[in-house]
Amino acid sequence: MTLTITEADRAFAAEAGAWLRARLPADLAQKVRQNIRLTRDDLTGWQEVLAARNFYAIGWSREMGGPGLTPVQRYLFEREYGAIPAPHPCQFGISMAGPVIHAFGNDAQRARFLPDIRENRTFWCQGYSEPGAGSDLASLSTSARREGDHYVVNGQKIWTTWAHWADWMFALVRTAKGARPQEGISFLLIDMKTPGITVRPIKTLDGEAEFNEVFFDEVRVPVENLVGTEGAGWGYGKFLLEYERFSMSGAARSRRILGEIREDAAAMGRLDDITFLNRLTRIEIALLALEEMELALLAASEAGGKPGPEASRLKIRGTEIAQDLSRLRLDLFGRRALVHDEAFLEGEAPGEDAQAQGAMAAWLNLRKVTIWGGSNEVQRMILSKQVLGLR
Repeated sequence: MTLTITEADRAFAAEAGAWLRARLPADLAQKVRQNIRLTRDDLTGWQEVLAARNFYAIGWSREMGGPGLTPVQRYLFEREYGAIPAPHPCQFGISMAGPVIHAFGNDAQRARFLPDIRENRTFWCQGYSEPGAGSDLASLSTSARREGDHYVVNGQKIWTTWAHWADWMFALVRTAKGARPQEGISFLLIDMKTPGITVRPIKTLDGEAEFNEVFFDEVRVPVENLVGTEGAGWGYGKFLLEYERFSMSGAARSRRILGEIREDAAAMGRLDDITFLNRLTRIEIALLALEEMELALLAASEAGGKPGPEASRLKIRGTEIAQDLSRLRLDLFGRRALVHDEAFLEGEAPGEDAQAQGAMAAWLNLRKVTIWGGSNEVQRMILSKQVLGLR
């Protein structure tokens, strides 16, 4: 299967890259480069810039109100985007809730939710994982019983990224018990201001509190917020996860970070260190293989295919490479990276050794990536069963 990149595609990528570089605020770029924690305003402000050019909804079709790019154009855009130190846009609304609502929702839901998502007027979070249902998502127990024109939701979600910032949550809830655990799961859209919702932060190793526990106590959700058919939510959730994993390789971002590490190493005189250079080269070879994998799936997508279980390969290798890069940068700075200054990481004070402190923050934060979006162990099980046919 071949992939064709036209001169028009290359011209679009060059123009988009120049536009992005011209509009990325210097202070925001510095925050990303030094791994200083971003505020909600940092993230939504940058997303507003993207939305003004319809680049926030980069993966949306014209029918959805997006730019209607081809798979190749979207890939080239993502490569240009990854080459600059810009925040990774919040994906929960634009890449998850939006496509599910468009694919499985009704006309009223599309008219109500999609414009606000596209224009960055609502902030979304994902209600999937629970204390007893993370990688085994079908074991979820958060319930939603029907009472007239409402579902009454009770239960708990956990590891809910940015729930404390969110206006809306899309959640998998159990509306019935079936013979199989995947049966009886429904897809609900929940207004986070609804009475009965409690959000509690979970502080991670790096001191960040982007994760949360979310508790539901008799939370009344209008029946009109049910997406698709009651009990069919498992299929909608699988549809969403395939696209989430396809976007989790982060190859373009890893390519930028590799370049930053090389620059830092050159400035420190470490490129003559054979051991360090060997590690750097091994990661670069793995990254090249990941990029080839991306191109192969891109060719299939251009031919009309869907990500499918092969997207799990991108998720596995992409997250492992991100962790390897964070470890290499940490080792590059050595003892200098051991300082942990909360004021610096919160952007409240300049750091004496900003790059080193940022290296430690990134290494700690990236411990999570081989778990979220479905742990890498589960991704290997998916590949063994659905690709290799093993049981």
